[in-house]
Amino acid sequence: MTAVRFVLPLIGLALAVLLWQGGTLLLQRNMVIASAFAPVESAVSLWHLISGGEIWPHVFVSLKRVAIGLLLAVLIGVPLGVLTGLSKRFAQGTTPLFQFLRMVSPLSWMPLAVMVLGVGDAPVYFLLAFAAVWPILLNTAAGVAQLDPNWLLLARSLSATRREIVLRIVLPGITEHILTGVRLAIGIIWIVLVPAEMLGVSAGLGYFILDTRDRLAYSELMAAIVLIGALGYALDHLARTAHAKWLHR
Repeated sequence: MTAVRFVLPLIGLALAVLLWQGGTLLLQRNMVIASAFAPVESAVSLWHLISGGEIWPHVFVSLKRVAIGLLLAVLIGVPLGVLTGLSKRFAQGTTPLFQFLRMVSPLSWMPLAVMVLGVGDAPVYFLLAFAAVWPILLNTAAGVAQLDPNWLLLARSLSATRREIVLRIVLPGITEHILTGVRLAIGIIWIVLVPAEMLGVSAGLGYFILDTRDRLAYSELMAAIVLIGALGYALDHLARTAHAKWLHR
């Protein structure tokens, strides 16, 4: 069974590479430049980018933006989620607004973000935090709603303050839900990151994609796309591992 767990994913990846190669061969009939997008050329470019160190500054800048955007989303989403779960009036008053904002694409805020925050990292942080806050908020509120009400009654009967109830009972009881929201938020942030980094910044994976397009370095462009997918998979794997360890604990 262990061998099958490793072999089947490798087979799936191999089939994807074969389809990739077949697609580039078909495109080459009408577009010679399509050969630059082929797997071999992309793999060679990826090796040069990694070994030469050219891509690493962009990776580190993007990961920093992801970390800051996620931190902002947690700092906003968890308190709002707890308040939504504990207060019926607050939930009734804000749920329509939250659902409305949640359905607005974060990328639609790009022009306004640049107008208000200027060009640079600030609008990128805003877009990433806006995209990530909703799964954290909603999962936190769902976790509070699923808490055993007897815990809260017992705490109140022991004269626990609201602060003690939140810190000692609510937050430990909903950590699993918060981690679930964080994992979902990481996936959303990673998707929004690349277009958000096309807002006039001078570094990052999104900037690198635009730079390779302008330089007509299409094999490097494809290599960057592969690297983005690999890094996103790694981030999701770390989030899943943390979630599984918490559940085991």
